[in-house]
Amino acid sequence: MDQFTINLLFVGASFALYIGIAIWARAGSTSEFYAAGRGVHPVMNGMATAADWMSAASFISMAGLIAFVGYDNSTFLMGWTGGYVLLALLLAPYLRKFGKFTVSEFIGDRFYSSTARLVAVICLIVASVTYVIGQMTGVGVAFGRFLEVSNTAGLLIGACVVFAYAVFGGMKGVTYTQVAQYVVLIMAYTIPAVFISLQLTGNPIPGLGLFGDHAASGEPLLAKLDAILKELGFAEYTTHNGDTFNMVLFTLSLMIGTAGLPHVIMRFFTVPKVSDARWSAGWALVFIALLYLTAPAVGAMARLNITDMFWPNGTNGEAVSIEQIETDPRYDWMANWQKTGLLGWEDKNGDGKIQYYNDKSEAMQAKAAEKGWAGNELTNFNRDILVLANPEIANLPGWVIGLVAAGGLAAALSTAAGLLLAISSAVSHDLIKGSINPGISEKGELLSARIAMAVAIGVATYLGLNPPGFAAQTVALAFGLAAASIFPALMMGIFSKKINNSGAVAGMLAGLLVTLLYIFLHKGWFFIPGTNSFTDADPLLGTVKSTSFGAIGAAVNFGVAYLVAGMTKETPQEIKDLVESVRIPRGAGAAQDH
Repeated sequence: MDQFTINLLFVGASFALYIGIAIWARAGSTSEFYAAGRGVHPVMNGMATAADWMSAASFISMAGLIAFVGYDNSTFLMGWTGGYVLLALLLAPYLRKFGKFTVSEFIGDRFYSSTARLVAVICLIVASVTYVIGQMTGVGVAFGRFLEVSNTAGLLIGACVVFAYAVFGGMKGVTYTQVAQYVVLIMAYTIPAVFISLQLTGNPIPGLGLFGDHAASGEPLLAKLDAILKELGFAEYTTHNGDTFNMVLFTLSLMIGTAGLPHVIMRFFTVPKVSDARWSAGWALVFIALLYLTAPAVGAMARLNITDMFWPNGTNGEAVSIEQIETDPRYDWMANWQKTGLLGWEDKNGDGKIQYYNDKSEAMQAKAAEKGWAGNELTNFNRDILVLANPEIANLPGWVIGLVAAGGLAAALSTAAGLLLAISSAVSHDLIKGSINPGISEKGELLSARIAMAVAIGVATYLGLNPPGFAAQTVALAFGLAAASIFPALMMGIFSKKINNSGAVAGMLAGLLVTLLYIFLHKGWFFIPGTNSFTDADPLLGTVKSTSFGAIGAAVNFGVAYLVAGMTKETPQEIKDLVESVRIPRGAGAAQDH
Protein backbone atom coordinates (compact mmCIF):
# COMPACT_ATOMS: atom_id res chain seq x y z
CA MET A 1 0.00 0.00 0.00
CA ASP A 2 1.48 3.38 -1.01
CA GLN A 3 1.94 6.27 1.41
CA PHE A 4 -0.82 8.39 -0.12
CA THR A 5 -3.39 5.65 0.49
CA ILE A 6 -2.18 5.18 4.08
CA ASN A 7 -2.50 8.92 4.66
CA LEU A 8 -6.02 8.92 3.27
CA LEU A 9 -7.03 6.02 5.54
CA PHE A 10 -5.75 7.71 8.71
CA VAL A 11 -7.06 11.17 7.85
CA GLY A 12 -10.37 9.84 6.54
CA ALA A 13 -10.97 7.66 9.61
CA SER A 14 -10.23 10.51 11.99
CA PHE A 15 -12.51 12.92 10.10
CA ALA A 16 -15.33 10.38 10.04
CA LEU A 17 -14.96 10.11 13.82
CA TYR A 18 -15.04 13.88 14.33
CA ILE A 19 -18.04 14.50 12.10
CA GLY A 20 -19.87 11.50 13.61
CA ILE A 21 -19.36 12.91 17.10
CA ALA A 22 -20.53 16.34 15.95
CA ILE A 23 -23.75 14.85 14.56
CA TRP A 24 -24.30 12.79 17.72
CA ALA A 25 -23.69 15.78 20.00
CA ARG A 26 -25.45 18.38 17.84
CA ALA A 27 -26.42 21.47 19.85
CA GLY A 28 -30.17 21.91 20.18
CA SER A 29 -30.23 24.94 22.50
CA THR A 30 -28.17 28.05 23.17
CA SER A 31 -26.97 26.50 26.45
CA GLU A 32 -25.60 23.50 24.56
CA PHE A 33 -24.18 25.68 21.76
CA TYR A 34 -22.35 28.09 24.07
CA ALA A 35 -21.54 25.98 27.16
CA ALA A 36 -22.29 22.30 26.36
CA GLY A 37 -25.16 22.37 28.87
CA ARG A 38 -22.61 22.90 31.69
CA GLY A 39 -22.34 19.16 32.18
CA VAL A 40 -18.76 18.31 31.11
CA HIS A 41 -16.60 16.32 33.57
CA PRO A 42 -13.39 18.16 34.65
CA VAL A 43 -11.05 15.45 33.28
CA MET A 44 -12.84 15.40 29.94
CA ASN A 45 -12.97 19.18 29.91
CA GLY A 46 -9.23 19.29 30.65
CA MET A 47 -8.59 16.99 27.69
CA ALA A 48 -10.83 19.07 25.42
CA THR A 49 -9.12 22.24 26.66
CA ALA A 50 -5.71 20.73 25.87
CA ALA A 51 -6.85 19.91 22.33
CA ASP A 52 -8.37 23.38 22.01
CA TRP A 53 -5.06 24.80 23.19
CA MET A 54 -2.55 22.63 21.34
CA SER A 55 -3.14 24.18 17.99
CA ALA A 56 -1.22 24.11 14.75
CA ALA A 57 1.23 26.41 16.52
CA SER A 58 1.98 23.81 19.21
CA PHE A 59 1.81 20.65 17.11
CA ILE A 60 3.06 21.77 13.72
CA SER A 61 5.07 24.95 14.18
CA MET A 62 6.58 25.21 17.66
CA ALA A 63 9.11 22.39 17.36
CA GLY A 64 10.16 23.77 13.97
CA LEU A 65 10.88 27.18 15.45
CA ILE A 66 12.77 25.58 18.34
CA ALA A 67 14.71 23.38 15.93
CA PHE A 68 15.99 26.27 13.83
CA VAL A 69 16.61 28.74 16.68
CA GLY A 70 17.29 26.57 19.72
CA TYR A 71 17.33 27.81 23.32
CA ASP A 72 15.90 31.27 22.62
CA ASN A 73 12.62 29.82 21.33
CA SER A 74 12.06 27.92 24.58
CA THR A 75 10.05 31.06 25.40
CA PHE A 76 7.12 29.42 23.59
CA LEU A 77 7.20 26.55 26.09
CA MET A 78 7.57 28.79 29.15
CA GLY A 79 4.97 31.33 28.13
CA TRP A 80 2.25 28.96 27.00
CA THR A 81 2.46 26.62 29.99
CA GLY A 82 2.95 29.43 32.53
CA GLY A 83 -0.22 31.08 31.30
CA TYR A 84 -2.26 28.10 32.42
CA VAL A 85 -1.05 28.55 35.98
CA LEU A 86 -2.32 32.14 35.87
CA LEU A 87 -5.57 30.97 34.34
CA ALA A 88 -6.17 28.28 36.98
CA LEU A 89 -5.33 30.54 39.94
CA LEU A 90 -6.62 33.96 38.92
CA LEU A 91 -9.41 33.65 36.37
CA ALA A 92 -11.12 30.32 35.71
CA PRO A 93 -12.94 29.72 39.03
CA TYR A 94 -14.11 33.32 39.38
CA LEU A 95 -15.45 33.52 35.84
CA ARG A 96 -17.30 30.22 36.28
CA LYS A 97 -18.77 31.49 39.55
CA PHE A 98 -20.10 34.56 37.78
CA GLY A 99 -22.34 32.23 35.77
CA LYS A 100 -22.27 33.78 32.29
CA PHE A 101 -21.75 32.21 28.88
CA THR A 102 -19.06 34.47 27.40
CA VAL A 103 -16.13 36.70 28.33
CA SER A 104 -17.83 39.73 26.78
CA GLU A 105 -20.96 39.10 28.86
CA PHE A 106 -18.89 39.09 32.05
CA ILE A 107 -17.16 42.36 31.09
CA GLY A 108 -20.46 44.00 30.14
CA ASP A 109 -22.16 43.07 33.43
CA ARG A 110 -19.15 43.71 35.68
CA PHE A 111 -18.54 47.15 34.20
CA TYR A 112 -22.31 47.84 33.94
CA SER A 113 -21.96 49.05 30.38
CA SER A 114 -23.14 47.93 26.96
CA THR A 115 -20.22 49.91 25.55
CA ALA A 116 -17.76 47.84 27.59
CA ARG A 117 -19.44 44.69 26.29
CA LEU A 118 -19.19 45.94 22.70
CA VAL A 119 -15.51 46.87 23.09
CA ALA A 120 -14.84 43.42 24.58
CA VAL A 121 -16.54 41.84 21.54
CA ILE A 122 -14.27 43.85 19.23
CA CYS A 123 -11.14 42.86 21.20
CA LEU A 124 -12.23 39.22 21.20
CA ILE A 125 -12.89 39.15 17.46
CA VAL A 126 -9.58 40.85 16.58
CA ALA A 127 -7.54 38.44 18.75
CA SER A 128 -9.49 35.36 17.66
CA VAL A 129 -9.39 36.11 13.93
CA THR A 130 -5.62 36.67 14.15
CA TYR A 131 -5.31 33.33 15.97
CA VAL A 132 -7.45 31.53 13.38
CA ILE A 133 -5.12 32.74 10.61
CA GLY A 134 -2.35 30.68 12.24
CA GLN A 135 -4.58 27.61 12.43
CA MET A 136 -5.66 27.86 8.81
CA THR A 137 -1.99 28.24 7.83
CA GLY A 138 -1.29 24.95 9.59
CA VAL A 139 -4.31 23.30 7.98
CA GLY A 140 -3.04 24.32 4.55
CA VAL A 141 0.44 22.94 5.25
CA ALA A 142 -0.88 19.59 6.50
CA PHE A 143 -3.53 19.04 3.84
CA GLY A 144 -1.18 20.22 1.09
CA ARG A 145 1.43 17.60 1.89
CA PHE A 146 -0.64 14.58 2.83
CA LEU A 147 -3.29 14.94 0.13
CA GLU A 148 -0.50 15.88 -2.33
CA VAL A 149 -2.14 19.12 -3.41
CA SER A 150 -0.99 22.74 -3.29
CA ASN A 151 -0.91 24.65 -0.03
CA THR A 152 -3.83 26.80 -1.26
CA ALA A 153 -5.99 23.78 -2.16
CA GLY A 154 -5.20 22.22 1.22
CA LEU A 155 -6.34 25.36 2.99
CA LEU A 156 -9.66 25.40 1.13
CA ILE A 157 -10.29 21.70 1.87
CA GLY A 158 -9.55 22.27 5.57
CA ALA A 159 -11.95 25.22 5.71
CA CYS A 160 -14.76 23.01 4.39
CA VAL A 161 -14.07 20.35 7.03
CA VAL A 162 -14.09 22.92 9.86
CA PHE A 163 -17.37 24.28 8.54
CA ALA A 164 -18.92 20.81 8.50
CA TYR A 165 -18.45 19.98 12.17
CA ALA A 166 -17.99 23.31 13.97
CA VAL A 167 -20.99 25.18 12.58
CA PHE A 168 -23.52 22.52 13.52
CA GLY A 169 -22.10 21.05 16.73
CA GLY A 170 -21.51 24.21 18.77
CA MET A 171 -19.70 23.85 22.12
CA LYS A 172 -21.33 20.49 22.85
CA GLY A 173 -20.19 18.95 19.58
CA VAL A 174 -16.81 20.69 19.66
CA THR A 175 -16.11 19.50 23.24
CA TYR A 176 -16.55 15.80 22.51
CA THR A 177 -14.81 16.13 19.15
CA GLN A 178 -11.83 17.76 20.87
CA VAL A 179 -11.53 14.87 23.32
CA ALA A 180 -11.11 12.52 20.34
CA GLN A 181 -8.74 14.98 18.67
CA TYR A 182 -6.54 15.14 21.76
CA VAL A 183 -6.12 11.36 21.76
CA VAL A 184 -5.20 11.43 18.08
CA LEU A 185 -2.78 14.34 18.28
CA ILE A 186 -0.90 13.22 21.40
CA MET A 187 -0.36 9.74 19.90
CA ALA A 188 0.72 11.32 16.62
CA TYR A 189 3.24 13.55 18.38
CA THR A 190 4.77 11.14 20.89
CA ILE A 191 4.99 7.89 18.87
CA PRO A 192 7.35 9.32 16.19
CA ALA A 193 9.34 11.05 18.95
CA VAL A 194 9.81 7.69 20.70
CA PHE A 195 10.98 6.04 17.45
CA ILE A 196 13.45 8.86 16.69
CA SER A 197 14.76 8.97 20.27
CA LEU A 198 15.43 5.21 20.11
CA GLN A 199 17.22 5.63 16.77
CA LEU A 200 19.49 8.44 17.94
CA THR A 201 20.04 7.70 21.65
CA GLY A 202 18.64 4.26 22.45
CA ASN A 203 16.32 5.87 25.03
CA PRO A 204 12.55 5.47 24.43
CA ILE A 205 11.70 8.62 26.44
CA PRO A 206 12.43 11.62 24.17
CA GLY A 207 12.87 14.10 27.03
CA LEU A 208 15.56 11.91 28.58
CA GLY A 209 17.10 11.05 25.23
CA LEU A 210 17.61 14.77 24.60
CA PHE A 211 20.12 14.87 27.48
CA GLY A 212 21.57 11.46 26.69
CA ASP A 213 24.40 10.33 24.44
CA HIS A 214 24.27 10.00 20.67
CA ALA A 215 24.14 6.26 19.93
CA ALA A 216 26.58 6.36 16.99
CA SER A 217 29.26 8.71 18.33
CA GLY A 218 28.88 8.23 22.08
CA GLU A 219 29.06 11.98 22.76
CA PRO A 220 26.19 13.95 24.35
CA LEU A 221 23.46 14.58 21.78
CA LEU A 222 23.24 18.33 22.46
CA ALA A 223 27.04 18.72 22.38
CA LYS A 224 27.15 16.96 19.00
CA LEU A 225 24.37 19.22 17.67
CA ASP A 226 26.13 22.35 18.96
CA ALA A 227 29.38 21.30 17.30
CA ILE A 228 27.76 20.56 13.92
CA LEU A 229 25.83 23.84 13.85
CA LYS A 230 28.93 25.81 14.80
CA GLU A 231 30.88 24.16 11.98
CA LEU A 232 28.15 25.24 9.54
CA GLY A 233 28.20 28.85 10.75
CA PHE A 234 24.97 28.72 12.76
CA ALA A 235 24.58 29.79 16.39
CA GLU A 236 25.02 27.02 18.97
CA TYR A 237 21.73 25.35 19.78
CA THR A 238 21.98 25.53 23.58
CA THR A 239 23.19 29.12 23.97
CA HIS A 240 21.23 32.34 24.45
CA ASN A 241 21.87 34.53 21.40
CA GLY A 242 18.94 36.94 21.39
CA ASP A 243 18.02 39.99 23.45
CA THR A 244 17.13 39.17 27.07
CA PHE A 245 14.70 42.07 27.50
CA ASN A 246 12.70 41.05 24.42
CA MET A 247 12.79 37.43 25.57
CA VAL A 248 11.27 38.35 28.95
CA LEU A 249 8.61 40.53 27.31
CA PHE A 250 7.75 37.78 24.84
CA THR A 251 7.38 35.16 27.58
CA LEU A 252 5.20 37.52 29.62
CA SER A 253 3.05 38.32 26.57
CA LEU A 254 2.45 34.63 25.94
CA MET A 255 1.62 34.00 29.61
CA ILE A 256 -0.95 36.74 30.08
CA GLY A 257 -2.21 36.23 26.53
CA THR A 258 -2.92 32.61 27.42
CA ALA A 259 -4.90 33.71 30.44
CA GLY A 260 -6.87 36.16 28.31
CA LEU A 261 -7.74 34.05 25.29
CA PRO A 262 -11.53 33.87 25.00
CA HIS A 263 -11.77 30.45 23.35
CA VAL A 264 -9.81 28.92 26.26
CA ILE A 265 -11.73 30.79 28.96
CA MET A 266 -15.04 29.65 27.42
CA ARG A 267 -14.11 26.06 28.20
CA PHE A 268 -14.39 26.77 31.93
CA PHE A 269 -18.03 27.78 31.54
CA THR A 270 -18.89 24.20 30.54
CA VAL A 271 -18.30 22.48 33.92
CA PRO A 272 -20.97 21.99 36.61
CA LYS A 273 -19.22 23.65 39.59
CA VAL A 274 -16.67 26.34 40.46
CA SER A 275 -14.20 23.80 41.85
CA ASP A 276 -14.47 21.88 38.57
CA ALA A 277 -13.17 24.95 36.71
CA ARG A 278 -9.94 24.89 38.71
CA TRP A 279 -9.60 21.11 38.33
CA SER A 280 -10.17 21.47 34.58
CA ALA A 281 -7.26 23.89 34.32
CA GLY A 282 -5.07 21.50 36.31
CA TRP A 283 -5.94 18.52 34.10
CA ALA A 284 -5.43 20.63 30.98
CA LEU A 285 -1.90 21.48 32.17
CA VAL A 286 -1.16 17.75 32.68
CA PHE A 287 -2.38 16.86 29.19
CA ILE A 288 -0.52 19.78 27.62
CA ALA A 289 2.70 18.85 29.44
CA LEU A 290 2.76 15.46 27.67
CA LEU A 291 3.37 17.29 24.38
CA TYR A 292 5.37 20.25 25.68
CA LEU A 293 7.92 18.05 27.48
CA THR A 294 8.46 16.19 24.20
CA ALA A 295 8.72 19.24 21.89
CA PRO A 296 12.34 20.23 22.75
CA ALA A 297 13.53 16.72 21.95
CA VAL A 298 11.57 16.67 18.68
CA GLY A 299 13.15 19.98 17.64
CA ALA A 300 16.73 19.06 18.53
CA MET A 301 16.63 15.56 17.06
CA ALA A 302 15.01 16.77 13.86
CA ARG A 303 17.67 19.47 13.41
CA LEU A 304 20.39 16.86 13.86
CA ASN A 305 18.75 14.53 11.34
CA ILE A 306 18.41 17.35 8.80
CA THR A 307 22.09 18.33 9.01
CA ASP A 308 23.09 14.67 8.70
CA MET A 309 20.91 14.35 5.58
CA PHE A 310 22.60 17.30 3.88
CA TRP A 311 26.09 16.36 5.08
CA PRO A 312 26.04 12.52 4.99
CA ASN A 313 29.86 12.40 5.12
CA GLY A 314 30.20 14.91 7.95
CA THR A 315 30.62 18.67 7.74
CA ASN A 316 34.20 18.30 6.52
CA GLY A 317 33.15 15.93 3.74
CA GLU A 318 31.11 16.47 0.59
CA ALA A 319 27.52 17.74 0.69
CA VAL A 320 24.66 15.55 -0.52
CA SER A 321 24.52 15.28 -4.30
CA ILE A 322 21.47 16.08 -6.42
CA GLU A 323 21.74 12.55 -7.85
CA GLN A 324 21.42 11.08 -4.35
CA ILE A 325 18.42 13.30 -3.57
CA GLU A 326 16.73 12.09 -6.76
CA THR A 327 17.55 8.37 -6.49
CA ASP A 328 17.96 7.48 -2.80
CA PRO A 329 14.58 6.50 -1.21
CA ARG A 330 15.69 8.15 2.07
CA TYR A 331 15.40 11.53 0.32
CA ASP A 332 11.91 10.99 -1.10
CA TRP A 333 10.56 13.35 1.58
CA MET A 334 12.30 16.25 -0.14
CA ALA A 335 10.49 15.71 -3.43
CA ASN A 336 7.21 15.22 -1.58
CA TRP A 337 7.51 18.53 0.28
CA GLN A 338 8.89 20.39 -2.73
CA LYS A 339 5.48 19.90 -4.41
CA THR A 340 3.83 21.98 -1.68
CA GLY A 341 6.12 24.96 -2.32
CA LEU A 342 7.32 24.86 1.32
CA LEU A 343 10.72 23.26 0.62
CA GLY A 344 13.20 24.26 -2.05
CA TRP A 345 16.84 23.94 -3.05
CA GLU A 346 19.04 25.22 -5.89
CA ASP A 347 22.49 24.22 -7.13
CA LYS A 348 23.81 27.77 -7.34
CA ASN A 349 27.40 26.90 -8.22
CA GLY A 350 26.57 24.01 -10.57
CA ASP A 351 28.69 21.40 -8.78
CA GLY A 352 25.86 18.86 -8.52
CA LYS A 353 25.70 19.14 -4.74
CA ILE A 354 23.47 21.03 -2.27
CA GLN A 355 25.50 22.92 0.33
CA TYR A 356 23.50 23.78 3.46
CA TYR A 357 25.21 26.34 5.70
CA ASN A 358 24.81 29.86 7.11
CA ASP A 359 26.00 32.12 4.31
CA LYS A 360 25.55 35.18 6.58
CA SER A 361 28.46 34.02 8.77
CA GLU A 362 31.76 35.74 7.96
CA ALA A 363 33.74 32.60 8.76
CA MET A 364 31.56 30.53 6.42
CA GLN A 365 31.81 33.16 3.69
CA ALA A 366 35.59 32.74 3.74
CA LYS A 367 35.26 28.94 3.67
CA ALA A 368 32.69 29.16 0.86
CA ALA A 369 35.03 31.34 -1.24
CA GLU A 370 37.81 28.81 -0.73
CA LYS A 371 35.62 25.85 -1.77
CA GLY A 372 33.78 27.62 -4.58
CA TRP A 373 30.36 27.67 -2.95
CA ALA A 374 27.90 30.32 -4.11
CA GLY A 375 25.69 30.58 -1.00
CA ASN A 376 23.30 28.43 1.02
CA GLU A 377 21.58 26.13 -1.47
CA LEU A 378 18.75 24.99 0.81
CA THR A 379 16.78 28.03 -0.33
CA ASN A 380 13.49 27.30 1.47
CA PHE A 381 12.72 25.22 4.54
CA ASN A 382 9.43 26.42 5.98
CA ARG A 383 9.52 25.91 9.76
CA ASP A 384 5.91 24.71 9.75
CA ILE A 385 6.78 21.50 7.87
CA LEU A 386 9.33 20.12 10.32
CA VAL A 387 7.10 18.04 12.63
CA LEU A 388 5.03 16.72 9.73
CA ALA A 389 8.16 15.84 7.74
CA ASN A 390 10.01 14.43 10.76
CA PRO A 391 8.88 10.78 10.38
CA GLU A 392 9.82 10.85 6.69
CA ILE A 393 13.22 12.39 7.44
CA ALA A 394 13.84 9.65 10.02
CA ASN A 395 12.59 6.98 7.57
CA LEU A 396 9.87 5.73 9.92
CA PRO A 397 7.13 3.26 8.85
CA GLY A 398 4.30 4.50 6.64
CA TRP A 399 1.63 4.08 9.33
CA VAL A 400 3.55 6.52 11.57
CA ILE A 401 3.57 9.11 8.78
CA GLY A 402 -0.18 8.61 8.32
CA LEU A 403 -0.75 9.00 12.06
CA VAL A 404 1.21 12.28 12.09
CA ALA A 405 -0.92 13.53 9.20
CA ALA A 406 -4.08 12.86 11.21
CA GLY A 407 -2.52 14.40 14.34
CA GLY A 408 -1.44 17.61 12.64
CA LEU A 409 -4.88 18.11 11.19
CA ALA A 410 -6.52 17.31 14.54
CA ALA A 411 -4.41 19.97 16.25
CA ALA A 412 -5.19 22.69 13.73
CA LEU A 413 -8.87 21.87 13.34
CA SER A 414 -9.62 21.52 17.07
CA THR A 415 -8.32 25.00 17.87
CA ALA A 416 -9.88 26.51 14.76
CA ALA A 417 -13.25 25.16 15.88
CA GLY A 418 -12.85 26.60 19.40
CA LEU A 419 -11.86 30.00 18.06
CA LEU A 420 -14.70 30.11 15.58
CA LEU A 421 -17.10 29.23 18.37
CA ALA A 422 -15.74 32.11 20.45
CA ILE A 423 -16.21 34.48 17.50
CA SER A 424 -19.75 33.29 16.75
CA SER A 425 -20.73 33.54 20.42
CA ALA A 426 -19.42 37.10 20.59
CA VAL A 427 -21.36 38.12 17.49
CA SER A 428 -24.66 36.33 18.17
CA HIS A 429 -24.92 36.40 21.97
CA ASP A 430 -23.04 39.56 22.89
CA LEU A 431 -23.52 41.78 19.84
CA ILE A 432 -26.86 40.78 18.32
CA LYS A 433 -28.74 39.58 21.42
CA GLY A 434 -26.92 41.86 23.85
CA SER A 435 -27.10 45.10 21.87
CA ILE A 436 -28.87 45.02 18.52
CA ASN A 437 -31.89 42.75 19.05
CA PRO A 438 -32.42 41.70 22.70
CA GLY A 439 -35.76 40.07 21.83
CA ILE A 440 -34.33 37.61 19.31
CA SER A 441 -35.62 34.04 19.67
CA GLU A 442 -33.38 31.15 20.66
CA LYS A 443 -33.75 29.70 17.16
CA GLY A 444 -32.78 33.04 15.62
CA GLU A 445 -29.79 33.35 17.93
CA LEU A 446 -28.54 29.90 16.95
CA LEU A 447 -28.93 30.77 13.27
CA SER A 448 -27.03 34.04 13.67
CA ALA A 449 -24.26 32.20 15.56
CA ARG A 450 -23.85 29.72 12.71
CA ILE A 451 -23.87 32.45 10.07
CA ALA A 452 -21.24 34.40 12.04
CA MET A 453 -19.07 31.27 12.25
CA ALA A 454 -19.37 30.68 8.50
CA VAL A 455 -18.32 34.29 7.77
CA ALA A 456 -15.40 33.96 10.20
CA ILE A 457 -14.24 30.80 8.41
CA GLY A 458 -14.28 32.68 5.11
CA VAL A 459 -12.27 35.61 6.47
CA ALA A 460 -9.74 33.32 8.19
CA THR A 461 -9.30 31.26 5.02
CA TYR A 462 -8.65 34.36 2.94
CA LEU A 463 -6.08 35.71 5.43
CA GLY A 464 -4.55 32.25 5.85
CA LEU A 465 -3.52 32.33 2.19
CA ASN A 466 -1.13 35.21 3.00
CA PRO A 467 -0.25 34.84 6.70
CA PRO A 468 1.99 37.40 8.46
CA GLY A 469 4.42 34.69 9.58
CA PHE A 470 4.81 31.02 10.45
CA ALA A 471 1.87 29.50 12.32
CA ALA A 472 3.43 29.93 15.78
CA GLN A 473 4.52 33.50 15.02
CA THR A 474 1.02 34.47 13.84
CA VAL A 475 -0.47 32.89 16.95
CA ALA A 476 1.99 34.86 19.10
CA LEU A 477 0.54 38.06 17.63
CA ALA A 478 -2.93 36.94 18.72
CA PHE A 479 -1.62 36.31 22.23
CA GLY A 480 -0.22 39.83 22.32
CA LEU A 481 -3.60 41.26 21.37
CA ALA A 482 -5.40 39.20 24.02
CA ALA A 483 -2.77 40.15 26.59
CA ALA A 484 -3.15 43.86 25.83
CA SER A 485 -6.93 44.03 25.73
CA ILE A 486 -8.83 41.18 27.43
CA PHE A 487 -6.57 39.97 30.26
CA PRO A 488 -6.28 43.34 32.07
CA ALA A 489 -10.06 43.88 31.88
CA LEU A 490 -10.71 40.45 33.42
CA MET A 491 -8.13 40.94 36.16
CA MET A 492 -9.41 44.39 37.10
CA GLY A 493 -13.00 43.17 36.86
CA ILE A 494 -12.36 40.41 39.39
CA PHE A 495 -9.85 41.99 41.76
CA SER A 496 -10.45 45.75 41.68
CA LYS A 497 -13.60 47.53 42.84
CA LYS A 498 -12.11 50.87 41.83
CA ILE A 499 -12.22 50.34 38.07
CA ASN A 500 -15.46 51.72 36.65
CA ASN A 501 -17.02 51.45 33.20
CA SER A 502 -15.15 54.45 31.77
CA GLY A 503 -11.79 53.13 32.98
CA ALA A 504 -12.41 49.65 31.58
CA VAL A 505 -13.48 50.91 28.16
CA ALA A 506 -10.59 53.39 27.90
CA GLY A 507 -8.08 50.74 29.04
CA MET A 508 -9.25 48.09 26.58
CA LEU A 509 -9.27 50.51 23.65
CA ALA A 510 -5.85 51.92 24.54
CA GLY A 511 -4.27 48.48 24.96
CA LEU A 512 -5.82 47.11 21.76
CA LEU A 513 -5.07 50.11 19.56
CA VAL A 514 -1.46 50.64 20.65
CA THR A 515 -0.71 46.92 20.18
CA LEU A 516 -2.47 46.74 16.80
CA LEU A 517 -0.58 49.82 15.65
CA TYR A 518 2.77 48.30 16.66
CA ILE A 519 1.93 44.99 14.94
CA PHE A 520 0.73 46.65 11.73
CA LEU A 521 3.86 48.83 11.57
CA HIS A 522 5.96 45.64 11.60
CA LYS A 523 3.73 43.12 9.79
CA GLY A 524 1.92 45.39 7.33
CA TRP A 525 -1.41 47.21 7.62
CA PHE A 526 -4.10 44.57 8.07
CA PHE A 527 -1.30 42.06 7.33
CA ILE A 528 -1.04 43.21 3.69
CA PRO A 529 2.53 42.36 2.52
CA GLY A 530 4.79 45.30 1.75
CA THR A 531 2.91 47.92 3.78
CA ASN A 532 5.10 47.67 6.89
CA SER A 533 7.47 50.44 8.00
CA PHE A 534 9.65 48.29 10.29
CA THR A 535 10.61 44.63 10.69
CA ASP A 536 11.16 42.43 13.73
CA ALA A 537 14.84 42.34 12.76
CA ASP A 538 14.92 46.14 13.06
CA PRO A 539 11.99 47.08 15.36
CA LEU A 540 10.63 50.53 16.19
CA LEU A 541 11.30 50.41 19.96
CA GLY A 542 14.82 49.17 20.71
CA THR A 543 14.75 45.37 20.57
CA VAL A 544 11.01 44.90 21.19
CA LYS A 545 9.54 42.73 18.42
CA SER A 546 5.89 42.86 17.39
CA THR A 547 5.29 39.45 18.97
CA SER A 548 6.55 40.77 22.33
CA PHE A 549 4.61 44.03 22.49
CA GLY A 550 1.52 42.52 24.17
CA ALA A 551 3.05 42.91 27.62
CA ILE A 552 3.63 46.63 26.99
CA GLY A 553 0.08 46.94 25.63
CA ALA A 554 -1.22 45.33 28.85
CA ALA A 555 0.71 47.86 30.94
CA VAL A 556 -0.85 50.65 28.88
CA ASN A 557 -4.30 49.11 29.45
CA PHE A 558 -3.84 48.95 33.24
CA GLY A 559 -2.38 52.48 33.41
CA VAL A 560 -5.09 54.14 31.30
CA ALA A 561 -7.87 52.27 33.13
CA TYR A 562 -6.74 53.42 36.58
CA LEU A 563 -6.07 56.95 35.35
CA VAL A 564 -9.52 57.35 33.77
CA ALA A 565 -11.29 55.61 36.67
CA GLY A 566 -9.67 58.07 39.08
CA MET A 567 -11.00 61.03 37.11
CA THR A 568 -14.56 59.78 36.56
CA LYS A 569 -17.58 58.72 38.61
CA GLU A 570 -17.00 56.07 41.29
CA THR A 571 -18.12 52.47 40.78
CA PRO A 572 -21.71 51.97 42.09
CA GLN A 573 -22.07 50.14 45.41
CA GLU A 574 -24.06 47.27 43.90
CA ILE A 575 -21.18 46.55 41.49
CA LYS A 576 -18.70 46.62 44.38
CA ASP A 577 -20.93 44.08 46.16
CA LEU A 578 -21.00 41.99 42.98
CA VAL A 579 -17.19 41.95 42.79
CA GLU A 580 -17.03 40.93 46.44
CA SER A 581 -19.53 38.09 45.92
CA VAL A 582 -17.56 36.71 42.97
CA ARG A 583 -14.44 36.40 45.11
CA ILE A 584 -16.19 34.71 48.07
CA PRO A 585 -16.19 30.90 47.56
CA ARG A 586 -19.87 30.10 47.96
CA GLY A 587 -20.51 28.08 44.80
CA ALA A 588 -21.50 29.04 41.29
CA GLY A 589 -24.29 31.37 40.40
CA ALA A 590 -27.05 30.12 38.14
CA ALA A 591 -26.29 30.40 34.43
CA GLN A 592 -28.04 33.31 32.80
CA ASP A 593 -29.64 31.92 29.64
CA HIS A 594 -31.43 34.92 28.22
